[in-house]
Amino acid sequence: MTSEEFKSYRETLPGQPGIYKYISEQEEIIYIGKAKDLKKRVSSYFTNNMHSNRIKRMIFFIHKIEFVIVDTEQDAFLLENSLIKKYQPRYNVMLKDDKTYPFICIKKEPFPRVFFTRRVIKDGSEYLGPYTSQYNAKIVLDLMKEIFPLRTCNLNLTKQNIEAGKFKVCLEYHLKNCLGPCQSFQTTEDYDEEIVQIRNVLKSNFGSVKFYLKKKMAEYAADMQFEKAEEFRQKIEILTGYENKSTIVNPKLTDIDVYGYTENETAAFMNYLKIVNGTVVKTRAMEVKRVLDETREELLLRAIIEHSMEETEPAHEIIVPFEIDFPFEQITLTVPQAGDKKRLLDLAVKNALYMRQERVKQNMTSEEKKPAFRIMKTLKEDLKLKDLPVHIECFDNSNIQGTNPVSACVVFKNAKPSKKDYRHFNIKTVEGPDDFASMHEVITRRYKRMMEEEQPLPQLIIVDGGKGQLSSAVDALKQLGIYGQIPIVGIAKRLEEIYFPEDTLPLYINKKSESLKLIQRMRDEAHRFGITHHRLRRSNSSLNSELVQIKGIGEKTFELLMNKYRSVKKLKEISLEELTEVVGKSKAKIVQEQLSLRANQNPT
Repeated sequence: MTSEEFKSYRETLPGQPGIYKYISEQEEIIYIGKAKDLKKRVSSYFTNNMHSNRIKRMIFFIHKIEFVIVDTEQDAFLLENSLIKKYQPRYNVMLKDDKTYPFICIKKEPFPRVFFTRRVIKDGSEYLGPYTSQYNAKIVLDLMKEIFPLRTCNLNLTKQNIEAGKFKVCLEYHLKNCLGPCQSFQTTEDYDEEIVQIRNVLKSNFGSVKFYLKKKMAEYAADMQFEKAEEFRQKIEILTGYENKSTIVNPKLTDIDVYGYTENETAAFMNYLKIVNGTVVKTRAMEVKRVLDETREELLLRAIIEHSMEETEPAHEIIVPFEIDFPFEQITLTVPQAGDKKRLLDLAVKNALYMRQERVKQNMTSEEKKPAFRIMKTLKEDLKLKDLPVHIECFDNSNIQGTNPVSACVVFKNAKPSKKDYRHFNIKTVEGPDDFASMHEVITRRYKRMMEEEQPLPQLIIVDGGKGQLSSAVDALKQLGIYGQIPIVGIAKRLEEIYFPEDTLPLYINKKSESLKLIQRMRDEAHRFGITHHRLRRSNSSLNSELVQIKGIGEKTFELLMNKYRSVKKLKEISLEELTEVVGKSKAKIVQEQLSLRANQNPT
């Protein structure tokens, strides 16, 4: 829908609270929103040109707009939430927790059963929860069964059926796990009184339960039924042990919900804590995906509203890490700065951070979990690179007193040496020991050839040296027209300073950082590779100077002998027979005689 097409709707939109629905040409509801002022909110989509691409794409698919007026902003929140759950529009934020949480159900029936379930059925039964895991729910159930024997069968225990004698006690009765209501061994009044105490346990109202158990213990003791009294004393100990395992915060803190919050580029992560009578009785981790560049306030509010509607008993106070525009006046919203409430918030935030970290690990590929990926990611962050430096090249110059200048290029891929891609360069255009000019020549030759052969360029170039060598390399990249396409840095040996082009101050990376260790390793490898080649060139030059003066030995023979023997010393040790196999009898005789003659003339 364009701004012109929207004008026909603008006049009909009221300046009142309500919800609006964006509908596509295929009659699909693609977005549902709420607003204090429908006209202002809906108009903002069509008068603001600074939207993200995702919002622009949604606006493009809007074919018509429908709205519903309500009395208050609170009603708008509730209606929006129920419609989002029903239609699940593609552009709406949806609360995700990757599982259906378990509840403990008190069944609506004679002699109610109490059991674990993941299905909430609207049959009048009471559902307490949700619990964070089946394990946590089972612990609570086991506790209740240990203190209050309840039936587990699914018999229809109506008064008529019991009086008709349709049932007989089962093994659970003989094991003392059930008191036999099916044969009137337990009255409805006694059973219902225990159900009341079970509700208190589930709501962490341990004081009321202890009072009930102590009262029963005293009654049996007064009636001289000491075995029964001992049973209730043991039940009090069991309940006390369970209570002590709970996280006690402050007995004065009652009926509070706490929401910790953190986020990354794609989602928000929240951790929920429920506090009853000073005890953390319930936790839950939640994730909300970003859809249309929602603010943190919008994401947190969405999570609170959706989660509160799932709770059977919403809290009277909600603790959050920052202010949000909360429309429910009957609930107190608190942003604590210190004290017990702040410690609760810190605990929730800590758990939210852990969830974010775990989700990142879950979403990582097997490749990303490898140490090499971690090192490259650290290097990317330290050097503020746009791309992950999978392919890195490092250059180093080598010469001794200006002779045989060479340069080495070592290549690392995935933070490991790729030796088949190593290259060495014999300096051709520079006379004398000029590191800056040599670096300019090598960088030019390396990347000019890669461009001509259409090879992929690296994600990072490292030059061994300070600002001078770096400037020469940058000039070469500028002449090739690729400066800015490849990040380039220089490393100075003295203090391991990292220099960036056009930046006067160096970067000092932590000496223990994996990224600095990778840079140092590449620098040392380039130096080793360059020195090895430089020594080989000098050796070859020495061999060449000896052989070039021998008459009868041509260029091909020079090359053959240099490639095979590398040094004059080794060549002198070769027998005539072996030398004959390489260059022939006549040339072998000439080489050996001349080398022997020169050795006698210049004894060492």
